[in-house]
Amino acid sequence: MKKILNHLFEHKTFSREESKEILTNITLGKYNASQMAAFMAAYCMRSITVEELEGFRDGMLELCLKTDLSDYELIDLCGTGGDGKDTFNISTLASFVVAGAGYKVSKHGNYGVSSGCGSSNVMEYLGYKFRNDIDHLKKSLDDAGICFLHAPLFHAAMKTVAPIRKELGVKTFFNMLGPLVNPARPKYQMVGVFSLELARLYAYLYQKSKTGYTIVHALEGYDEISLTCDFKTFSPAGEHIHSISDLGFERIDPTKIGGGSTVQESAEIFKSVLDGEGSTEQNNVVLCNAAVAIRTIKPEKSFADCFYEAEESLNSGMALRSFNRLLS
Repeated sequence: MKKILNHLFEHKTFSREESKEILTNITLGKYNASQMAAFMAAYCMRSITVEELEGFRDGMLELCLKTDLSDYELIDLCGTGGDGKDTFNISTLASFVVAGAGYKVSKHGNYGVSSGCGSSNVMEYLGYKFRNDIDHLKKSLDDAGICFLHAPLFHAAMKTVAPIRKELGVKTFFNMLGPLVNPARPKYQMVGVFSLELARLYAYLYQKSKTGYTIVHALEGYDEISLTCDFKTFSPAGEHIHSISDLGFERIDPTKIGGGSTVQESAEIFKSVLDGEGSTEQNNVVLCNAAVAIRTIKPEKSFADCFYEAEESLNSGMALRSFNRLLS
């Protein structure tokens, strides 16, 4: 680790293979907590390269618990986190809306690190028991249209570094890896990122894959469509800036999509939206993200048609039904 840290201090980058080896050694417990904390902190001080991101991803996927769900045409809605905006659990709610609309979702999630309440925090609070056995995941997809993959149960590296990430309390390269290492290897992904620089790195990686993708970045720094500002997408159709007004919405106040200061408050917002009691702003943000996810699967459809599908899922109670069936 001393050699690796000196490499970082000299502002040098790692090759794809070197990055994979570092991630592998973290997973296998070859570094102590102090060394890993030093590496993550030092690494945060510069931008990640494509080769490094590829190497870390390769290591995570090679060592993860194998999860063959290839019988299903899956989508994941996952943000990097790390945007510091403390919004409510938009992508997780949108996942249930998409599942309620009849699509199959493999939601990859974790506890919040740089935010107060990650998807795993709210799901656990609301009574979901994390599982990683394949039969349970398939049953969830058949019954609820969605399965939830709690990252530490599938990735030993995530489990190893979890206490250190929690103590650091800032975004690390593990935030950037989350969407890239869904163990179910979904056919489609809608990915929210906190910076345009990272969006371009992701776009480069996804262009080389067989995954149908939409990468989303709201221009004020959100890793999701926030409706507080215009947003940019990267997809197989190219790069596009989307105006909120052109989509038929008015710009909303950021305080309207806050996530609450505790897991309990976040869970209450989560349930109120599913129960049909969310505010107009909360509902529209969830539905816009769900619509873009649906359009990732069905790019021939218009945004308006996809929004209508999402709206029908939420208003009819199908999204709530999906949630309840997952918990049963």
